[in-house]
Amino acid sequence: MASSPDYLQFILDQLSDFPEMTYRKMMWEYILYFHWKIIGWVYDNRLLLKPTEKVKNLIKNLEMQIPYPWAKPMIYVDNVDNPEYLSNLIQTTYEEL
Repeated sequence: MASSPDYLQFILDQLSDFPEMTYRKMMWEYILYFHWKIIGWVYDNRLLLKPTEKVKNLIKNLEMQIPYPWAKPMIYVDNVDNPEYLSNLIQTTYEEL
């Protein structure tokens, strides 16, 4: 199942404090960049972040998911309705990469 442009826009709206956030469409999914670093993906209408130790410690019910067969597990972010929480995860991911 491909990610919808509406879901991508929802995620970008939640991260409106980060005008440096950009994306690139790859097939039917989206790669998220922050200051030109890949920090995650929107895949199957899910927000997935690169796994970093600090972010793993910030998420109480950590769930790792594989976006597609043969991919490395990524951090699944289920609380996308909370802009402050998302902002913290994005900033922490960026700082650790």
